Amino acid sequence: MLEVEGRLIDASNATLYCTVALDGISAACVYKPVRGERPLWDFPDGTLAGREVGAYLVSEATGWDLVPPTVLRDGPFGVGMCQLWVDVDETVDLQALARSDHPDVQRLCVLDAVINNADRKGGHLLPTSEGRVYGVDHGVCFSVDDKLRTLLWQWRGVPLTAEAVDVLERLQTDLYGGLGERLSEHLTRREVRRTVRRVEQLLLSGLHPMPSEDWPAIPWPPY
Repeated sequence: MLEVEGRLIDASNATLYCTVALDGISAACVYKPVRGERPLWDFPDGTLAGREVGAYLVSEATGWDLVPPTVLRDGPFGVGMCQLWVDVDETVDLQALARSDHPDVQRLCVLDAVINNADRKGGHLLPTSEGRVYGVDHGVCFSVDDKLRTLLWQWRGVPLTAEAVDVLERLQTDLYGGLGERLSEHLTRREVRRTVRRVEQLLLSGLHPMPSEDWPAIPWPPY
């Protein structure tokens, strides 16, 4: 059962704070119904929830656990994205975190390059009291055009870590298999193929990407 408790009013799309329960176990979650998505000029209507699920599937395949568990499910306002709520450490300075060399932030930088995240704002980083950093709000990802727009440019042009190369090599294989099939449930075939190509380009260069000269490098507002 999914029960709405409130709404996050600072979100551009309908974003509801809910509790979900099954067999006596309950948890807090975020629910974004498809019908509450604001139309965008550069992404097909009604696809943002599926892109959020796609970002989780890629995160899960990396083994980095960067995106909270996310599924597509029915709810009080129809089908939408449902994502486990993460309690944030409010004492963390997000501006400092976004400029830091925290390993999870660097991993998010690699993930964003893979999924072509067009909106990595500072407020989309969720630091926890355990020292982890999660990333959320991945509705504008997986475009076939180069749209990488992020605050995390501190590694631009820097060689990828050995860990990142190993993860990308595994992703490359998985995208031709099970991961690619799962992503095809939420993305077009062309979008999946472009994801494969981005992984190949990262492995070929061995470097974190540079900002595009044809697209604003930093989202607005940045936080």
